Amino acid sequence: EEAYTNLTQQCWECFVDSMRNVTASELCEWKVISRPYSFLQYCLEAWADRLGYGYPNTLAEQYIFQSHHRYFHNCTLQHQVYFDPPEDVLLAMIIAPICLIPFLVTLVIWRSKDGKAQP
Repeated sequence: EEAYTNLTQQCWECFVDSMRNVTASELCEWKVISRPYSFLQYCLEAWADRLGYGYPNTLAEQYIFQSHHRYFHNCTLQHQVYFDPPEDVLLAMIIAPICLIPFLVTLVIWRSKDGKAQP
């Protein structure tokens, strides 16, 4: 357990070091912070796997929470978040096209029974 603690501390130190290159105005831009953040997550997960710990684990979560508290606490969503529609609306959106298919097939067959060749 001490080995994992030391290794996760090194992961954290690498993350902090890479975040020094990020300006305050860039802290909420995913394009800028995705690489160091993903590396932190990968580092924590890889060492947990190598040492036989489950992931996520308490220590890894503490570092993730610490990163959010230290760097990303002022980030707000600037874009509207889209949610799934209610189940009844979703069901109607799924069933309506399925019910239209037999009707359209019937319409095509009925129209093609004219017997007249189409030019």
